[in-house]
Amino acid sequence: MPPDFLPGLDLSRALYTEAVAPLLRSEHPGLPHAAALVGSGSEVLGLDTERSTDHGWGPRLQLFVAGPDERSRVLDLLDDRLHGRVRGWPVRFAADSGPPQTWRPDADAPDGRHRVEVVGLGGWFVAGLGFDPRQGVATADWLATPTQRLAEVVGGAVFHDSTGDLTRSRRALGWYPDDVWRYVLACQWQRVSQEEAFVGRCAEVGDGLGARVVAARLVRDLMRLALLLSRNYPPYSKWLGSAFARLPGARALSPLLARALDAEPGALADACALVGEQQNRTGLAERLDTRPRPFHERPWPVLDAARFTRALMARVEDPELTGRSPVGAVDQFVDNTDALTRPGVFRALGP
Repeated sequence: MPPDFLPGLDLSRALYTEAVAPLLRSEHPGLPHAAALVGSGSEVLGLDTERSTDHGWGPRLQLFVAGPDERSRVLDLLDDRLHGRVRGWPVRFAADSGPPQTWRPDADAPDGRHRVEVVGLGGWFVAGLGFDPRQGVATADWLATPTQRLAEVVGGAVFHDSTGDLTRSRRALGWYPDDVWRYVLACQWQRVSQEEAFVGRCAEVGDGLGARVVAARLVRDLMRLALLLSRNYPPYSKWLGSAFARLPGARALSPLLARALDAEPGALADACALVGEQQNRTGLAERLDTRPRPFHERPWPVLDAARFTRALMARVEDPELTGRSPVGAVDQFVDNTDALTRPGVFRALGP
């Protein structure tokens, strides 16, 4: 039987404190390094469950070591001496019989390998983000980086950081500067404004399926908007609902969004109004009336979300953002997994 499940962040912390750190103290005392679990994986977002253990899950972490010679020596040490189990889970993985490049913990596999990634911090950042935040984060860097990638860097946990470089980098990426935040929010409201009146129109002509398709797009945009207003980087689709459900305002919003998915224009307008009130509380822009209103002379209400776009943009002072078209950060105008997971692509698509 497999060991009892425990969250991956706890398991990774145990891997470091109980297995890796003692080896380092014994063989490389005083070695400057950082240890963390960051990057990809449901456990980094704190959303892993027992189901996650069926592939690619187990004791793993990153060790950030500065010099290539030091990295080589640490890796040799771990390859040679990191064996056994942590909290009942094998620290060695074997190739899975499922999709290529997936691994499962297996202490008895003759070709088993540990999953302690020994890397340089700058190289790891460039491989994941396309830039090294230790050199500064420009406006263009913020706009070219998908929110999922930012969530992966600032999520997870740091178990040790003797130089402080990783901690400072995570802090630098913790949230957008205010003007970038305003711009990203403005562009998210712009997306809502462009389709908020379509649900009622589709329903009016008897296109129930089309109305639901539009409603689903808008509900997704409002969930992302609520996360952004709460200073949370929206994750990719699998975990968007789970991340949204953690928000303090989710209990009030969720029933309205569920009704909006049934193509109820009134519920959609009321949901928009609640998100509008959330923006008013941030103080990022002029406070606006959030009461739904008619769309021209048509019998269904809307928020007129473009007002929120204009109010936010009126407060933007960053010269790289003033006058910019409201298309937003890269994942506000690109919806392709391959593009949003490849730094060479998403950096090229950014501003």
